[in-house]
Amino acid sequence: MYVQQLEPVAGSLGLSALVATLPLVTVLVLLGGVRLKAHLAGLIGLLTAVLVAWPAFRMPLGQTLSSAAQGAAFGLFPIMWIVVNALWVYRMTVHTRHFDILRRSFGRLSDDPRIQALVVAFCFGALLEALAGFGAPVAICSVMLVALGFEPVKAAVVALVANTAPVAFGAMGTPVVTLAQVTELPLDTVASVVGRQTPLLALVVPLVLVWLVDGRRGLRETWMPALACGLAFAAAQFAASNYVSAQLADIGAALLGAGALVAVPQARRPAAEPVRAAVLTGVHSEDLDEQDPPREVLRAYAPYALIVVIFSVAQIPVVKDWLAGATQAYDWPFLDVAGPDGDPVGGNVFTWPIVSTGGTLVLLAGALTAVVLGVHARVAVREWAATVHELRFAILTVTSVLALAHVMNLSGQAATIGHFVAAAGAGLAFLSPVLGWFGVAVTGSDTSANALFGALQVSAARESGLSPELLAAANSSGGVLGKMISPQNLTIACAAVGLAGREGDLLRKVLPWSLGLLLVMCLIVVGQSRPALEWMLP
Repeated sequence: MYVQQLEPVAGSLGLSALVATLPLVTVLVLLGGVRLKAHLAGLIGLLTAVLVAWPAFRMPLGQTLSSAAQGAAFGLFPIMWIVVNALWVYRMTVHTRHFDILRRSFGRLSDDPRIQALVVAFCFGALLEALAGFGAPVAICSVMLVALGFEPVKAAVVALVANTAPVAFGAMGTPVVTLAQVTELPLDTVASVVGRQTPLLALVVPLVLVWLVDGRRGLRETWMPALACGLAFAAAQFAASNYVSAQLADIGAALLGAGALVAVPQARRPAAEPVRAAVLTGVHSEDLDEQDPPREVLRAYAPYALIVVIFSVAQIPVVKDWLAGATQAYDWPFLDVAGPDGDPVGGNVFTWPIVSTGGTLVLLAGALTAVVLGVHARVAVREWAATVHELRFAILTVTSVLALAHVMNLSGQAATIGHFVAAAGAGLAFLSPVLGWFGVAVTGSDTSANALFGALQVSAARESGLSPELLAAANSSGGVLGKMISPQNLTIACAAVGLAGREGDLLRKVLPWSLGLLLVMCLIVVGQSRPALEWMLP
């Protein structure tokens, strides 16, 4: 048995913590400074974590490599299993041209560009984040806004800022699932706390979007539909994450937010021509005037309806118990680790939810989607294989980062850093969202940031007497605000709208909003750590 040591380097907690940060510093410098490709930075960071765990923390090489293998396995299943199948559903709608029908349907909801920004970037973007994440909402929504007539820079900025509130529950809840896994906290508890933080962002972001589109006039004339959209989104995200399913939080929020938006009479009024002239510098795509048969419009919405139905059925107690019965748990080979207190850690066991995991449920929805859209089985399989090929570097990045995280966690590196950082005491409540923000800003993924910093947050919280669930959730909630400034997302947005090389321009436009909203989140977490807002926590 390997027993984690908190002070393995020269008997010093400070020096041990400094050495333990080397894998993180390596990844952050390679990504943020050297601008190395993410998958290469992840692999080099993993090698650094292995070298720190083995000679410095004295973890046997066999157990070090085994912990890395477990992290890679978790990166493949369930994380990338969810992402691949979710993106596969989207690719089939593109192949059958039902995505074009869906885009035209959005365009007909309102001719007011400020309302279109809310429908496309906030509501539909949240739905895409729920299904795929990993940059897909920014790319697709940017293109759709340009097709509706938005100037490219404005389209990219709107899509980036909108991609905040849904991120913590994106890709079928992948970030919070990962957070629960690496922190060994119950998923329901973590999701509940995150669901009492990010909905507060949802109240603000729609108002920010109409300001970005049309300045003070946009806020003055469309604050009512924007607020209705934000309230409905926030209420649905809170209810689903606390009482239904973290995997359904963004899907329900996106649909209810869109429904509330179009229900406000002001949202359906034609926009004044001066507004359109000031906001739209492009021209509507000609195909927006094409009339689609109602049957085809229903088929275009069918894939997302199927996912909602399947995940809802999976939450029925009888069905949920049956699915849980199919979950397998294994003693991970060549791994026998105990914490500093001598008790075995949960990482010695690997849980494999074969049927109940979100990826398998999305795969079922994808198979039914192929039937509804008339996609031949051979074509569906080809699209699935193409999806895997498209995501090959993302798969390598996620598996290497998760392998790095598992090595750091199981070797005791994260615990050592956490004990050292705990000296910040009550100040941790303010710093926790900042740490998550920084992780996502560099990696471009709330999932990766949770994997890297989740266990650290929990260790620091326990040492300082704060709630582990609160600080773990704060890591994810603060992280969502770093996504709009991550080089990965900025590059995706520029490539989507034909602005290659202008990432710096976008960064200057979105950075103030990212920092401003981060400050709001820090104050929320500080309030929740004290009697002032402690009542908000479960």
